Amino acid sequence: METVQLETMRVEKDLLGSKEVPINSYYGIHTVRALENFNISKHTVGEQSHFIRALAQVKKASAKTNLQFNKISEEISLSIQNACNQLIENPQDWKDSFPTDIYQGGAGTSINMNTNEVIANIALEALGYAKGRYDIIHPNDHVNKSQSTNDVYPTALRLATYYSFDVLFEKINNLISSLILKSTEFQYVLKMGRTQLQDAVPMTLGQEFHAFATLLKEDVRLIKKTRALLLEINLGATAIGTGVNTPHGYAAQVSDNLKEITGLNLTGAEDYVEATSDCGVFIILSSTLKRLAVKLSKICNDLRLLSSGPRTGLWEIRLPELQAGSSIMPAKVNPVIPEVVNQIAFKVIGNDLTITFAAEAGQLQLNVMEPVIALSMNESIELLTHGIQTLDEKCIQGIVANEQTCFDAVMRSVGIITLLDPILGHAKCDEIGKQCIAENKTIQEVVLEQGLMTQEQLDEIFSFENMISKIDIQPYEEMDRVS
Repeated sequence: METVQLETMRVEKDLLGSKEVPINSYYGIHTVRALENFNISKHTVGEQSHFIRALAQVKKASAKTNLQFNKISEEISLSIQNACNQLIENPQDWKDSFPTDIYQGGAGTSINMNTNEVIANIALEALGYAKGRYDIIHPNDHVNKSQSTNDVYPTALRLATYYSFDVLFEKINNLISSLILKSTEFQYVLKMGRTQLQDAVPMTLGQEFHAFATLLKEDVRLIKKTRALLLEINLGATAIGTGVNTPHGYAAQVSDNLKEITGLNLTGAEDYVEATSDCGVFIILSSTLKRLAVKLSKICNDLRLLSSGPRTGLWEIRLPELQAGSSIMPAKVNPVIPEVVNQIAFKVIGNDLTITFAAEAGQLQLNVMEPVIALSMNESIELLTHGIQTLDEKCIQGIVANEQTCFDAVMRSVGIITLLDPILGHAKCDEIGKQCIAENKTIQEVVLEQGLMTQEQLDEIFSFENMISKIDIQPYEEMDRVS
């Protein structure tokens, strides 16, 4: 019996020669070369749904604009636009068609060509042609018409980054809400405030948690304002910002079309030559992420200190018990969630430095280091998004106050001598405080022993109402949430 050999590969040609491409793949020869050249990490472009969608939006806007300027036929334009719609609507379904490594040279040329090939082959298939029939719809001559990697990639990167913040904002707002709920729950839990890890003056645990919420609330506002800078794009700049190979008025029209497709308030760059090489927006945006990471890490440091113990630490709060803390020490439970968020913060801080170096490395009319900027930005946003959700759901929401421990620490603290300072004077209070430390006595004991005040006077001064701050705390308004 004769065996029929099924054809599994097709042959495509490019500048350097010919290559075999899997016959059913939507990508082509440029993608194959990228797979051969950049085997760097285990992360592919296909994992980045926001980026695939953004690239397709750019290509759709370009196809529409090229039709308006009679640069391609209506049939080809509509076929390209319909192919783009598939990527826009379900980018995750096309993961395998974008197999190139995120790390790559060429300023994103491989990613752009990968996108051109996929869109061309989707369009060809819809028209009834075999994949690779580039004589009908060509990745460069049609899909990439009036474009360059140098305006496609930066524009798509800005869009993808903009989109990726939506979930981050949602998780930050959820965490803030949880902290506010805890601040209300703990509003009557008296505790000792500390500076330089030493006793300071009394406060409530509710005030402490409200301060955590305010720390993060400030960052929601800052990141939201900074994110808006991503909406200035250089699409239409082509190779270096001069708009070579585009008709007059193309840049303005393609920006308007992309604005309509995305629903975002996009604007063309003030200077397209400047915009094609400058990555300054990612420096400032990454800095806001670093600031958020630093604040989260500070909160986690505080949670670890406040929950330290249970017998030899502060033990003012109890964190949810999630897992055994030691392979050798019985009954030990560790603050694993704050610890992992600390580590996330360190990575975000490192990514910020990477982005800074990459933005600085731009030379003349292009910055070829944009792929590592894209990777670092996306990683920071994803890490913060997942870290914040984990901190909220597995830690903050389950925190319990050790009220008696907090109260006892206040009453035996030397720090409450500060409340007697206006009455007895600073020098006398210094003397009382030193005696308390030396003799292991409370402030009340020494004051009563010396006959400086009565018990009734001390009770009034050290009442709950008198020991906490009188400063009004502004509530967290719903208007502060980012939709």
